[in-house]
Amino acid sequence: MKSVIYLTFPILFAPILVAGPALAQSSVEVPTNNSSDEIILTPLVRDPFITVIASGSAQKVTETGQSISVIGADEIASIQGPDLTRVLERAPGVTITRNGGLGGFTGVRVRGADAEQLLVLVDGVRVNDVSSPGAGFDFGTLLSGGISKIELLRGSNSVVWGSQAIGGVLAVTTRDTRGVAASAEYGSRNTFDGQASGDFGDTRANLTLNGGYTRTAGISAAAAGTEPDGFRQWRVGGRGRVALGDNFALVAAARYADSKTDIDGYPAPNYTFADTPEYQKTREASGRIGAVAAIGMVEFNAGYALSDIRRIYYDPTFGTAPSYAYTGRSERADLTGHAALPAAFTLDFGADSEWTRFSSTFDAQKKARLASGHALLGWSGGALNLAAGVRYDDHSRFGGAWTTGANASANLGDQWRIRASYGEGFKAPTLYQLFSDYGNQALVPERSRSFDAGVERGNRNGGLHFALTAFRRDSRNLIDFVSCFGKIGGICTARPYGTYDNVSRTRAQGIEAEGDVMPTDRLAFHAAYSFVKAVNRTTGKDLARRPRHALTLASDWRTPLANLTLGADLRLVGDSFDNAANTARLDGYALVTVRASLPLGERFELYGRVENLADVKYQTVAGYGTQGRAGYIGVRARL
Repeated sequence: MKSVIYLTFPILFAPILVAGPALAQSSVEVPTNNSSDEIILTPLVRDPFITVIASGSAQKVTETGQSISVIGADEIASIQGPDLTRVLERAPGVTITRNGGLGGFTGVRVRGADAEQLLVLVDGVRVNDVSSPGAGFDFGTLLSGGISKIELLRGSNSVVWGSQAIGGVLAVTTRDTRGVAASAEYGSRNTFDGQASGDFGDTRANLTLNGGYTRTAGISAAAAGTEPDGFRQWRVGGRGRVALGDNFALVAAARYADSKTDIDGYPAPNYTFADTPEYQKTREASGRIGAVAAIGMVEFNAGYALSDIRRIYYDPTFGTAPSYAYTGRSERADLTGHAALPAAFTLDFGADSEWTRFSSTFDAQKKARLASGHALLGWSGGALNLAAGVRYDDHSRFGGAWTTGANASANLGDQWRIRASYGEGFKAPTLYQLFSDYGNQALVPERSRSFDAGVERGNRNGGLHFALTAFRRDSRNLIDFVSCFGKIGGICTARPYGTYDNVSRTRAQGIEAEGDVMPTDRLAFHAAYSFVKAVNRTTGKDLARRPRHALTLASDWRTPLANLTLGADLRLVGDSFDNAANTARLDGYALVTVRASLPLGERFELYGRVENLADVKYQTVAGYGTQGRAGYIGVRARL
């Protein structure tokens, strides 16, 4: 039998061999219809038609009943620039909130979920900040440089991914360049972005390193301010693998980013949001080391992972020492597997144990452990694909939680298919919510049930694609901060400033539509629209910062003139409210970006763009500024 190992490996980076949670970014596929023992290494992770977030194992997007978008390296490069949110807005159901300009705290909301309810993985490592109040991830520190693929699953999927996956799962894969690639761009507000990557080794041992530096003078974080708030980041990472046999390989990944973000605050004597000299330093280290193997018809992926985030805040008004700091760390040991069973059945399974801890200037170190196991049974009958699974999580602080899920897709011919999914989600209370000065150790997990159904033709990375999806997600036991101002009894006992409690029930429902058309090999159009009605079922009010309408339109034309490519993006976002009481309105907005790129031979490319062409004034968070018109020019090289 010919054993074929498809290795889509996370990277090995020598200076910081730290580890992080496992994602089935490495898949070992063993066909049964060949006769030799040749090993073949194929980077499936770069294939925009393949996803791993549906089941934990690599499979075609068209074979799952879940709603998934995959954005590949070519599309990311065409959009240009370090701002990853401009890429994410091409997926339906996604809206963005940002506190200021590039580098400011950035939340991504999927189908009206809280930003903290999106599980984020980088090269398989869970990078959500366990020291933050809601354990969310700040997309302001994740730039597009070095990223080759983004996968987004919309809807709850805790069966495969456990805690946090209420709103969805977003998986980022970094670049595994063949050869050497580099780029640099400069533009408005003294903004510079440079990055480079290189590949070393051969088919049995390979190492890819990537790194970059970004800086900008920025804009005022406070909309009423005049002092620019800058941002700078340097980052480095890598992915590597060593094949020790036809059916066994060692894999590793690592990422380190050091960021400094200027922020504004509430200075005396008015204590209103305004210019201040405050700034934040964020250091993120994550990685994973593990092994993949194939034994008979079973593939195994085991590893140890670590994610460490440190946030330090400074206010030069009071001296050079830090004002306060937060540290969060998660460690994870995992084993996952994929088994090909008789009669076209498959079984994806896994077990893991995660240890988290957090501390701050004001809070002594606290710890928790979460142990999990899951199984997902699938069946493929050619035109019909079915899957159903169950998971059990045991948390050291509140006990156990069961979740279930199922999905199905049916091919109707001529690339048309119908799909449907049901998923449950849960999110464990964070260590901050349990043990900080505002903590409540009686909290129980947040829970959700999500349904979606749709019809789809082709794939968004193909020549002709269309998708229409209806969805609903009901969430309960949502954790929120409860003010104790003027209260002394009940839950407010010994909590003069407030505490956390399970107080909310929400519902998000709506539709998503997406289309991609390539009339010729030189012309392409893309559209993504979502209508999301997200409400607090306790109060009947709209959830804060959830616009009901969001639309992205994009087009690219490769002209006959020296293959010059011209592109444009239009982003339309409807009105929303900035607060839970629905008394502070955020007006909708329309942003236009125009782009161009010109190849200079086979190895170089000149490119440029103008963002917010009409210089629109808008806000995604009340009181925070946003970038006006800005222009950039850059060059790419590949050797």
